[in-house]
Amino acid sequence: MNNFFIILFHTYLSKLKTKSFLVTTIITVVLMLALTNMTNIIYFFNKDSEADKIAVVDETGQLFAPLKEQMKAINEELFVEKYDGNAEEAIKDVEEGEYKGILELSLNSEKLPAASYKAMTIADSTIPADLQAALQQLKMVMASTQSNIAPEELEKLYAPVEFEKTALEKDAKTEEELNQARGLVYVLLFIIYFAVIMYGNMIAMEVATEKSSRVMEILISSVSPVKQMFAKILGIGLLSLTQLAVLLSVGYVSIKRNLETMEGGFFEFFGFGNVAASTIVYAVVFFILGYFLYATIAAFLGSLVSRIEDVQQMITPMTMLVVAGFMMAMFGLGQPDAPFIKYTSFIPFFTPMLMFLRVGMLNIPFWEIALSIGILVATIVLLAVFGARVYRGGVLMYGKSNSFKDIKKALQLTKNE
Repeated sequence: MNNFFIILFHTYLSKLKTKSFLVTTIITVVLMLALTNMTNIIYFFNKDSEADKIAVVDETGQLFAPLKEQMKAINEELFVEKYDGNAEEAIKDVEEGEYKGILELSLNSEKLPAASYKAMTIADSTIPADLQAALQQLKMVMASTQSNIAPEELEKLYAPVEFEKTALEKDAKTEEELNQARGLVYVLLFIIYFAVIMYGNMIAMEVATEKSSRVMEILISSVSPVKQMFAKILGIGLLSLTQLAVLLSVGYVSIKRNLETMEGGFFEFFGFGNVAASTIVYAVVFFILGYFLYATIAAFLGSLVSRIEDVQQMITPMTMLVVAGFMMAMFGLGQPDAPFIKYTSFIPFFTPMLMFLRVGMLNIPFWEIALSIGILVATIVLLAVFGARVYRGGVLMYGKSNSFKDIKKALQLTKNE
């Protein structure tokens, strides 16, 4: 048992000190800080910049004033200025950088507004979209006047229909709670998805590297292959928890500090200001179980290859299972109560993501959660027993090994020991 912990902590500390781990963690922390401080970053770069100015050439002499009023309601930061010269002169001013673009106003055959927008580039779709929205409102007002429709009647006509959604199921989530849960589950699904792939790949690479360098032959003489397998799984599991703890701690503190500037925006809509404790607990539970499930598969698949170049090919089926589960979860975000999502959430390879999706967005019976966790744990145990037998024989195999037929060879070697 002492040798088990030596390998466990050696795996953990050696990976913890690697440049790739440190660089990845630092870059991810920087990206997380940038995301959670996006409002402050945008304000910092925009505080000294001048507002965008649009030169308006009004050929009608009557559209500029009402357009300017409409723009105040749509985008106060976009400044429209009446241009006294002609369109050719305005284009020259745009080319010299005095204006962001030029808007030519005219009337069509029905005496309704028509416009032409010109700029050095139209890659920024926000400005023309705001201008078009303002002109659309102006067109509605003028059309209603021509048709003798009172403004209040027009307002009633275009007012959105009253549509209220109520869930009759007991303790069912409201629409606001569903939106918040959907955003939180979406983010946590990405964490589970990338973590399982990244750390599972790390385990397979670790085993293959030791085999290719013949270090495995030395380890086998002092420690049983089964102990090696589980020590590596737990060692890299601790590494993953360490990295996630750092990232989640930084993200949580940064969000809390910037919650006031995020109010009413993306983070409040997606529920990051009020995270349910149960959701976090289930996220941790399904992350750990999902990690052990795929880490066990990655370990015994990694033991079958002798060259690092063959690792990716060998673990591709495992990666495809993770990708399939993630894609189904993305579909389930819109329909978490779909029968397809319900039944596949009990398939252990998809449970970590699909059952977590259902738990986060629906009020499902506890027995379903317990059953899925029970099936998942049983699968992990069976894979651990099977994987240990494959690993024991696989670490003794050298040469070109990139076929699943090698599993049979590894089991045969285990029997012959």
